[in-house]
Amino acid sequence: MKKIRVLVAKPGLDGHDRGALVIAQALRDYGMEVIYTGLRQTPEQIVAAAIQEDVDCIGLSCLSGAHNELFPAVVERLKEKGADDIIVVGGGVIPADDIPFLESKGIKKIFTPGTPTLETAKFIERAVYERDGYVPSEPFQMKQVAHIGIAVRSIEESLTFYKKILGLSLVHTETVESQNVKVAFLDGGNLYLELLEPLNEKSAVFKFIEKRGEGLHHVALGVTDIEARIRRLKEEGIQMIDESARPGAEGAQVAFLHPKSAHGVLYELCEKEG
Repeated sequence: MKKIRVLVAKPGLDGHDRGALVIAQALRDYGMEVIYTGLRQTPEQIVAAAIQEDVDCIGLSCLSGAHNELFPAVVERLKEKGADDIIVVGGGVIPADDIPFLESKGIKKIFTPGTPTLETAKFIERAVYERDGYVPSEPFQMKQVAHIGIAVRSIEESLTFYKKILGLSLVHTETVESQNVKVAFLDGGNLYLELLEPLNEKSAVFKFIEKRGEGLHHVALGVTDIEARIRRLKEEGIQMIDESARPGAEGAQVAFLHPKSAHGVLYELCEKEG
């Protein structure tokens, strides 16, 4: 799926845009591409920008009380331009009594003050998916714990302990340039242990060791359809370090969850061919 594109606009003479800027940033944080048109835009300017930027949704914000005229005007201009597949949502200081009227004029949803920004992002995402005939991903389910990652300063020095003391056999070593690490996989029976040695100071593993010392770095979960899993996790409000999968060791596609969303544990999604 392509990234959802949203145009955030302030129609009319309203001179305050703090709320619009907050929403714009929240949608960006959720993984959407956001274009903000600035203050005092006419419906014609908003629609022209939306078509030029090929957006999926327009988010209108109004505090001036002119929403009953301006919001429907945007919908009408979209119809005139043959672009009424663009979803329109609105927010701002809008009385509850006005919401049914606005929805009858084609506004998909009105978000009242105090609505969590995550709720707004999820609604837009669902609306775009429904419009495009996209079926949301199935609930997250892992295949297995693929491996446990352990940060070490030197794989060569660490192997003495893992091979001679623990009796584990070395399966594979590899340099992953994209992550600035050298890795070594050891056969742990039901799962692998992955030793991670930083190649340079740019490596996240180097920074980890400098801060915490050697030790448990992450838990890797084997999954299928990793991009769908990422989307599902984001739908559930999980913060991702990786917005999409990237190359990992052994030809796998990987993506990391932020520890803040996983009770302090760094989890890696790992999809391998076959």
